[in-house]
Parts: sequence; structure tokens; C-alpha cells
Amino acid sequence: MVSSKAILASASLAVLTLFQSGGSAMAQTTAPVTTLPSVEVEAPKQTQAPRRPKVRVAVDRRRATPQARPQTEAPAAVEGQGERFDTARQSILPPGGATAHTLTRQAIEALPQGSNASLDKVLLQFPGVTQDSAASGDLHVRNEHANLQYRINGVMLPDGVGAFGQILDTGIVGSLSLLTGALPAQYGLRTAGVLDISTKADAFNNSGVVGVYGGSNGTISTNVEYGGTAGQTQYFLSGRFLQNNLGIENPTPSVNAIHDRTNQEKGFLYLSTMIDPTSRLTFMSGVSNATFQIPNNPGQTPAFTAFGVSNFDSSRLNEHQNEFNQFNVVSYQTSNGEFDTQTSYFNRTSLLHFYPDPIGDLVFNGVSSDVYRQSVVNGIQQDTAWRIGYAHTLRFGLSVSAERTLVNSGTTVLPLDPAGGTIDAPFSVFDSNAKTGWLAGTYVQDEWKITNNLTLNAGLRFDQMYQYVDANQLSPRVSLTWKPFDGTTFHAGYARNFTPPSQVIAAPVNLALVTPPGAPVNTQTPAVGQSSPVLPERSHVFDVGVTQKIHAIPGLEVGADAYYKKARDLLDDGQFGAAYVLSGFNYDRGENVGVELKSTYRNGNFSAYANLAWAKQIATDVISNQYLFGADELAYIAGHYIYTDHAQMLSGSAGASYLWGGTRYSVSMIYGSGLRSGFANTDHLPGYTQVNLGLSHDFNIVAPNKPTTLRFDVVNVFDTIYQIRDGSGIGVFAPQYGPRRGFYVGVSQRF
Repeated sequence: MVSSKAILASASLAVLTLFQSGGSAMAQTTAPVTTLPSVEVEAPKQTQAPRRPKVRVAVDRRRATPQARPQTEAPAAVEGQGERFDTARQSILPPGGATAHTLTRQAIEALPQGSNASLDKVLLQFPGVTQDSAASGDLHVRNEHANLQYRINGVMLPDGVGAFGQILDTGIVGSLSLLTGALPAQYGLRTAGVLDISTKADAFNNSGVVGVYGGSNGTISTNVEYGGTAGQTQYFLSGRFLQNNLGIENPTPSVNAIHDRTNQEKGFLYLSTMIDPTSRLTFMSGVSNATFQIPNNPGQTPAFTAFGVSNFDSSRLNEHQNEFNQFNVVSYQTSNGEFDTQTSYFNRTSLLHFYPDPIGDLVFNGVSSDVYRQSVVNGIQQDTAWRIGYAHTLRFGLSVSAERTLVNSGTTVLPLDPAGGTIDAPFSVFDSNAKTGWLAGTYVQDEWKITNNLTLNAGLRFDQMYQYVDANQLSPRVSLTWKPFDGTTFHAGYARNFTPPSQVIAAPVNLALVTPPGAPVNTQTPAVGQSSPVLPERSHVFDVGVTQKIHAIPGLEVGADAYYKKARDLLDDGQFGAAYVLSGFNYDRGENVGVELKSTYRNGNFSAYANLAWAKQIATDVISNQYLFGADELAYIAGHYIYTDHAQMLSGSAGASYLWGGTRYSVSMIYGSGLRSGFANTDHLPGYTQVNLGLSHDFNIVAPNKPTTLRFDVVNVFDTIYQIRDGSGIGVFAPQYGPRRGFYVGVSQRF
């Protein structure tokens, strides 16, 4: 018998000879190779046989019995398939050279308030995101007004009609990514940023959580969620009820707002089933129903007499607003070798109704408007990724949606005498506008891996709109991503964008109802009788950035990004009256430029981040819905570049979290240098800093795997008094202050 050492020596000699002799070595080593099996055939059997006890064979057979496998392996198999399809979906719609910032569910829970914070407050921790009042759209990305696209599991949610209702609950988020910059061709319509939400992927283990959270401003919030697996189907559902006395920002600096109650209910359902190993069917549905009292500003001086009333206490005004939103998405996904596809049908119903104080609004504003807006959208979206060898991935897709909108406004006004004084003879006008509009888009793009470290992403996108204005555009997109060193990533890109206005906001008004000869001169007669239609925005976006992992300090990553946008028909909107609804308009030309700096650090149980952004957006010449402006302001803007009302020079955020002894300590901060104010936005508000603190601990009261979580949070710990808006500026109707210091306690139980 040949020893094992001899066999290894012969094999080593054969391999060495092969490498030394190239292709001819095959003939030279033929004899040794044919002799090796003859000496090895029996030896392993003789030496290994005694080491194989029969009991091991019996145990393996018991583990393979059909009774044991469904209990331990089937749910894991379904979960693994779900994760595979989630990964495939990400490959269909990758960032592709855009600037991407991501928060995981664990990172959200580590913030003060965790998932009890509304989604817009969480987004303030991203670079370049600016806080605003609820009536003005809640937040701005890179100084843009609205123009933010929401996607859930890759499917775009169409615009709603709400001014300040949050539709999605933070508790459903598995991960949250904000994409900005030069977006690849698959992202169209809303292009200032894409908020890509992935639902929880680890919620299907037949368990759930119930919680209650509350504190200052009469806040009480209850939530429940549950997820599980049944056969080949995964499901997750959640619900939350919230009420407090600070539904909209306080118009005064006082601790307690007057007449500011809100009740909000939200629900979400997720179902996913495997049809076969290559396909999955998913259904998602969400609903939000909210009522808001409009907060009052006491001590205001009445300006008019209506229905014999000339003395009205402004603290007793009774305006309120109802908002309802509901959406459904059905997606069919396939993943088969070279192809990944997702085809989705979506619909959304959105309603808003503003109820005025019929007498009080006339006394203070001379106008009382009952506003109703409704939008129903149905559409399809299809996206495909085709991997062509190693170097190329071709992506293409389309989206088509039809929207039916209804905009009603019942307005009561006061007529004016020849001297300009009001006459106490109120009369009403009713303006109604209904429209069915269409949006369609298609794209194709190629991701070319030029080398392992260099990727070129180039594509074309075509968009067509048939709404109040018919228009289209062919938009090239290109970006380059370079990774020259380990931990270093450069990106640079260009995007041509086409952004239609929201159909509800672009609905025209019938000025003949409030202007002579159709009506006498009244408190609603505009100084400028021109209402050109709202146009789609067309822009060029350039973006360049770098991220770098600092190897000398493991866990530290820093980044910088710079962008420049040049736009024609720049879209904007604002609140131009007491009703908390938005009206759109265009600037003829606009420019947007900025620089963002970011850093993150993770080391064990400690994590921290810091962001700082400098930005400037200017525009000139209002070319649509001119009636919204005074004649002097309109003339000034026509001859000057002005700052847009939501342009903030400096924005910042920072935070840290540390888990020690089972207790998590967290802190977050936002900073703003102040939004614009004054005539034609020529001034700005003072800067501010708001700091929040959080404390949470898991107790194993029920079971180690079913913790009881107790949390305590302080919002605005230093009780900083600051204004978000002061009631001046373009499209700004009322002042709003940031929240005063608040204390909140919550407890949740997993079951």
C-alpha cells in the first residue's frame, strides 16, 4: 500500500510539471495520473469504514422525515425566497450614480421618538432636507418646493391633494433611502428627490407588537402590528391612532396652541405569496384619515364688517380641515436567470375639505372659502432588468396613469364701494373644475461595467402629459461611478428632467366670477387679472460627489456632494389665503446650487452622524397664475432674480446613539439659518437649533425573545423659541413656530 505522503508528493510533482511545461505537460503527466487511482481506490474505504458509526446514519434519516421539515424549514425557505426577490427588486431600480442616503429600521428606532416620530421628522436627519411649516409642504429637499417622489417597494405613489397629512406611518419602514442628484432614467416626474421605502422584511415570524405613546400637548398614540407566514404567503399589518393638541404648527410662541386638535388613523396591509420559485405576487394597501383644527392667533384686529359683525375674537375662530388618503398596489415580480421584472397596478384616492369660519373669516380676511379637492388615480408601472453578460445590464420600463380631479371652491366675499371701502352685503360665488388627465413615461438605459472599478450608466427617458397643458420631453441621463481605491467612491452625473405640475394644484380658476363685468369689484377681485396656465418644469441637473471610508478610524465614513440646476418654468406653490390649500405657479427661469457634507461613524454599540448643507435657489419672472401676486411684487420679480420662499442658506442635522447595559441613549439635532420672508422674499428669518433626547430600555418581563420596551423622549430639550414662518413672503399666509419643549413616554410589548 502506498502511503498518503507518497500520494501527495506524486500529485504535487504532477501539478508542478503541468505549470512548468504549459499545454505539453498534459502528455508528460499522463502516466502518473493514471497510476494514482489504482493505489487510492481501496485505501480510503478500508481506513474510513470503522469511523462511520451506524447511529449517525439513523439520526440523519430521522431529520429527513416529512413530519419535522414543515415545522422548522418551510418558513425559513419562504423567508429566504422573499429576501431573494427583495434583492432582485433592488437590482431592477438601483440608484445608478445618484446620491443616496439610507436609514435602516434599526437606525430609525435609535432616534429620539423612534418610529413614533412622523416620517417628515425622520427625513430631517438626511443631508440637504429643510424643515418648513405643515401648510407649506412640511419639508424641502435641496431647496425645492414639493417635487419629492414617494416609492414603496419600488412602486411610485401618485401625488395626493393633502397639505399636511402624513399618509405613511414610520412603523412600516424596513429601510428608508433618499436619492438626489442626477437621477437615472427610471426615475421621472418628481425629481428633486426620490424617497424609496422598503417595507419590513423581518416581520413574518408570527409575532407582533402593541404599544402606547404620549405626553405633552395632549398626545396619545396607540399602535399595533402583526406579521406571519402561512404556507407560501407572508403577511404584515399595522395600525396607529394619534391625537394631540398640536396638529399644525402653533402661530404663536406660547407653549399651548389654541384650537389645534388633530385625530389621525392610519393602517397598512402587506401580503406576499410565492407562485413558483421564479415568481411572486404582492399586495399592499394603506389608508390615512385625519381631521385638523386650524390653530388660532389671538389678539388680531378685525378689518371688515360682515353680517353686522365687526368685533370678533380671533381666538374663537373655528376653521378645520379633513384629509383622507387611500392607496392599493398589486405587483407581479419574476426573477429568472438573466431577467428580473416587476409589473404593478396602483391606485390612489385622495380627498381634502377645508371648512372656513363663515363669519370670522370675512371679518378678518374679507373672504370665506369652503374648498373641496378630490383626486382618483389609476395606473400601471413596469420595470425590467436584463443582464447581458458580465459587463452590461439593460434596464427598461414604462408607466401610465390616469387621474380624475375635482376642485370646488364656494367663496363668500364683500363688495367694495367706489372709494374702496367694503359694503356689508356678502355674496357667494362657486367655482368648480373637473379634469381627467394622463401621464405616460418610458425609459431605456444601459449600465456598463467598463472595468471592475468604473461603471457608466446612460439612458433616455420620454415623458408625455395630457392635463390642463399638453407637453412632452425626451430626457437624456448619464452618470459615471468610479471606485479607484478600497472605500473610495466618486460619482458624477447629468440629468435632463421634465416635471409636470400636480394636476390639482394646476387647476385653473374662473376669474370672471370675481371681476367685472361678471361681478362687482369685491374683496376677492385680484390686482392682476391674469391667470396663465401652470406649465411643466424643464431642467438640467449636474451633480458630482465622493464618499470615503477613513481606514485609520474604522467605522468612519465622510462624503461631499455638489450640484447645480438650471430650470425653465420653475415650479413653485404656496398658500395664498386662509384655506390651508396650495396653489401653483411658474417662474420663467430658476437656478439652484448647493454643497452637502456628511459623515457617519459606527463602532460597536455607538453610532453618530453629522450633516451640513449650503444651498441657494433663485428665480425670476412669474409667468403663470399671476393673479396670486400683487402688482408691485409681480413687477419687482419680473426685473430681479429673487430667492424662492423655501430657500434656506444653511441646513444641518446631527445625532448619536449608544447602547449600554441594555439601555439606549440617543440625541438628535436640526439646524436652520432661516427661511425667506418679507416683500418678494428679500429678507429671512433668524436661525435656530432644536435638540431632542431619547432614552429606551428593553425588559424581559414576558420572555427573553418578547421584550417590553420602555422609552422616554424630550423634544426641544432647551425649549428654544423659533419661527419657521412669520406670515410674510411669497405664498405664506400665517406665522408658524417650532414646537416648544415636550416630554413623552411610551411602552411597547412584543407578543
